[in-house]
Amino acid sequence: MRKMLTLNRREFIKGSVIGLASLPALSFNPLTAKEEGQKAKIVLFKTQDRKEGVQKVLELLDFASVKGKEVMVKPNFNTADPAPGSTHNDTLSQLIEELQARGASEITIGERSGPPSTKSVLEDKGIFKLAQELSFKIINFEDLEEKNWVHFNPPGNHWKDGFYIARPAVESEYVVSTCCLKTHQYGGVFTMSIKLAVGLTPKKLMRELHGERHNAMRKMIAEINLGYKPQFIILDGIEAFVDGGPSRGTRKEANVFLAGKDRIALDAAGVAILKQLGSNEAIMGRKIFEQEQIKRAVELGLGISKPDQIEFITPDKASREYAQKLKSILAQG
Repeated sequence: MRKMLTLNRREFIKGSVIGLASLPALSFNPLTAKEEGQKAKIVLFKTQDRKEGVQKVLELLDFASVKGKEVMVKPNFNTADPAPGSTHNDTLSQLIEELQARGASEITIGERSGPPSTKSVLEDKGIFKLAQELSFKIINFEDLEEKNWVHFNPPGNHWKDGFYIARPAVESEYVVSTCCLKTHQYGGVFTMSIKLAVGLTPKKLMRELHGERHNAMRKMIAEINLGYKPQFIILDGIEAFVDGGPSRGTRKEANVFLAGKDRIALDAAGVAILKQLGSNEAIMGRKIFEQEQIKRAVELGLGISKPDQIEFITPDKASREYAQKLKSILAQG
């Protein structure tokens, strides 16, 4: 068994750190917007096996090399509830092993849970033990000092005074996200790759986020994504919540893995899966690109702007047939 490497807040922050008192509010132009004719490739693989799912989508996805890179992995650990309430440990461990096999120099899990404490969620899910077995580091964003939060206040955002993102995620040279497939009963409507960014913000901002009207909340969720950019995202859709969520809900089996580099495309495909499974009115009663998380992300230039810009990459007949079903659903908007 390899030695566990747990990262405290001082060990993670390298080089000079600028305190928030002297850090200006940041804004920048989106760098990921797709041109009208460009496609966003989404890998789709039908499977009932999480380890196989991670292996296959990474085999098919064209993504930047991790060789020699320090990689931060952002999972969905809002709570410790079983998948899809949180990232399944099989998905996480296979992802880490794949990154290590591709030459990543260091891997760190970064997360802020809530309402439960992040430490308790990590303990309940056995992540400290997993870190010991697989030799990855952990940073609990709840333990960060004030100076290690970066302030963003882009023009036209719906936050009262902008928002903050954990500096380790902002400054990481390579970020990978892994999300679940589920609805969100507390105003988010769904929680996939776009909403995953909420776990990069300090817990004190949750009162403002949840205190807003739901349509404003969904716009605010999308806006957080201006502060960081994952190199790629993996979505575990073996099981889905088609109602309820994010921690518990009505389960259905989708038996699918998705992967891609475009957060809008990935979430649009995920919502199409929820529609195909049969979901609640918030999902079924609205076109995919009219969902406010997606609509606001499009306005911000975070990725594609319409469904026909999604190109599915599939390895076999079952996956191709399922992708065709999703393309038909996406074509409706």
